Amino acid sequence: MRRLILVYNRRSSSFWRVEKEALAPARELKAWAIGKFEIAKTNVDDNAKRLARVLKDGDLVIAAGGDATATIVVNGVMLSKAKNVRVGAMPFGNFNDVARSLGSLKFEDIIKGDAQEVWPLECRVNGKHWRYGMCYFTAGMFAEACAVFDEPKVRARLKKKKHRHHLLFSLKTLVLWWLKRRKNEFLSDFVLGNSSEEYVNCVRTTDYMAVNGKTVAKMMRGGKWYLQDDYFLSATGKLRHLPKIGWFMARSIVKRVPGVESDYDRLVFKTPTNLMLQAEGEYKRLENVRLIEVKKAEKPILAIMK
Repeated sequence: MRRLILVYNRRSSSFWRVEKEALAPARELKAWAIGKFEIAKTNVDDNAKRLARVLKDGDLVIAAGGDATATIVVNGVMLSKAKNVRVGAMPFGNFNDVARSLGSLKFEDIIKGDAQEVWPLECRVNGKHWRYGMCYFTAGMFAEACAVFDEPKVRARLKKKKHRHHLLFSLKTLVLWWLKRRKNEFLSDFVLGNSSEEYVNCVRTTDYMAVNGKTVAKMMRGGKWYLQDDYFLSATGKLRHLPKIGWFMARSIVKRVPGVESDYDRLVFKTPTNLMLQAEGEYKRLENVRLIEVKKAEKPILAIMK
């Protein structure tokens, strides 16, 4: 019998939609064994490891939630030893970058859909695996800004606002945060290298980005590198001043994140540093970072796409 694993967060403000649009139709399926994986109050990495342990060959896993849920699914599948696991994503979050990249499918479309290989990114810190990311990694200011959305007052406002107003409120929140924090040091000076052994000194840089999917935080245009096994978009920015961040955001929204194609990025910090690193909006503060490496994962995910 085929197995379907639904991954969701009961504490989410959109759980009523998950119940209606994912859990309810799953109960009506015939010839399927239905499994429910509820996200625990721990962290992305712990939940991903727990999910990896329950997956079996040939499972269909549906991420019914926002980017945090999708990140757990991507990492759980990549860490699992199970073979031919297929993945689908239903959008129930604020940004839904992973679901948008895969096509934002409905439940019935995922059940009937065909899978194709997509290639997430892998990020390693100090030589050890840290996390997989379907759409993007960032280090520095953008990563640190993610924490503002976990503040109790901001989360409460997002829950009260209608979904179509989330983006406008999020933009306003980010602008106010930037005005207060823009003079902070977000990244220590580092050297950025690639597979061709070309190096660039990055001094007073606020942000590093590796983009793999269609969008970054719903607003900024990325690409379709997730369909390839080699390239992704690499970008850095010095975004302390309004004209620079205005140009960077305007170009990113209208055209594409300004950057270059890369098959391997190596960030070597001149002194061990503490920084914020995030994938798909799920952030973590890391200490004594000497080296960050970003490249395509060694194996693909079988994703059901539009």
